[in-house]
Amino acid sequence: MADIIVYDIETQESFADIGTRDPRRLHISLLGAYSYSENRYSSYTEDELPQFFRRLEKCDLVVGFNNKGFDDQVLSAYFPEITKIQSFDILEQFHNAAGFRVKLDNIAHATLGTGKSGDGLKAITLYREGKIEELRSYCLDDVKITKEIYDFGRSNGFLKYSSLQGEREVDVNFTVKIEKVEQPMNLSLF
Repeated sequence: MADIIVYDIETQESFADIGTRDPRRLHISLLGAYSYSENRYSSYTEDELPQFFRRLEKCDLVVGFNNKGFDDQVLSAYFPEITKIQSFDILEQFHNAAGFRVKLDNIAHATLGTGKSGDGLKAITLYREGKIEELRSYCLDDVKITKEIYDFGRSNGFLKYSSLQGEREVDVNFTVKIEKVEQPMNLSLF
């Protein structure tokens, strides 16, 4: 069975804090993940990331929301091998279909009837205040929402989103042909 991992990253600082818009310069405070093959959620602080890298070694597909534009890039500073893993970005597919971008929360409310419990700045505050369990809960909530949106899209072939004109629907391609990568990965980077 192919292992698909849905994941989300929270960072220790914002772009304003580091003075650049380069995601590779940000530091991970927490990474949340869901594995389809294990049917479980897990999370990793920065010092626990090597455990996640070992999971990625067996992963066939990573899924996220703006993961190609953000999460994959942040993670690549720690684990350059992420580029060898096939990646599915829900936001990218939505943008390809609709011609514009929306927030995860807009899709979550319209598609699932639920929303995010905060934003990335809340996550940074939780980290700085040492509230790691609250940060873990926040991050895993985002992973759960992303997974449920991915499941909905795969089953239905469309997503809903909220706009100023009300709820709308757009057909989104969730078809992914998982291609096995035969290149070995170096996991001793961290």
